Amino acid sequence: MTTHIQPIAIPGIHQRFFKLFQATAARFDKPTVLEVGAGHGAFTQKIWKEGYDVTACDLFPEIYQFEEVPCTRVDITQEFPFPSEAYDLVVAVEVMEHIHDHEVFFGECHRILKKNGVLMVSTPNILSLKSRIRFLFSGFYYSFKPLDHARHDGMQHIASLTIDQYHNLGIRAGFSDFMVDIDKRQKSSTWYSFLIPFIRLYCKLKSITYQVHNRFDYLTGRILFLSFVK
Repeated sequence: MTTHIQPIAIPGIHQRFFKLFQATAARFDKPTVLEVGAGHGAFTQKIWKEGYDVTACDLFPEIYQFEEVPCTRVDITQEFPFPSEAYDLVVAVEVMEHIHDHEVFFGECHRILKKNGVLMVSTPNILSLKSRIRFLFSGFYYSFKPLDHARHDGMQHIASLTIDQYHNLGIRAGFSDFMVDIDKRQKSSTWYSFLIPFIRLYCKLKSITYQVHNRFDYLTGRILFLSFVK
């Protein structure tokens, strides 16, 4: 049996995402799960060990290490090689920031999910106060940096979308509900909380709905956990 696999994601994200996954999976009787962008297979291994029926896929299955569950090669910017309404849950941990064509991804996830199925993704929170300060001084959000345009291994962060944009993608794909959680609060973002009254005032002056991007979780959270219900 494969030994413990080291996650590619930031330490702690898998554990926190798994708690939300368990709570969501409890809605279903013996849920079928697809992990998209399985990487080395660390999260697939965690799901499998807990007794879930899990399928794995990745653009680079050659780096996948979990022998007990095969990994299918899938380019998630194209049609998925899975039948319609085949899964209760689709999960993608730290994948969204690595792809450009999100509309295809969301459309295919909606297609392969059963009725009331849930798509769950995690992605860096570019709306945090830390991220906003970083963008102000560098032009790059939290967890993003200048791209190496000669690099094509799929590991760079190339897409920085907001919560409102993800919500719109879900609506366009046909998802009926949208929920946002965070993995934890960043101390550095919390230190910048003195800026919140100024953000609130600015939004009021510019007639921008404050709650869309400025809830306290959004301003202080490190990683976003987004759930879309079919």
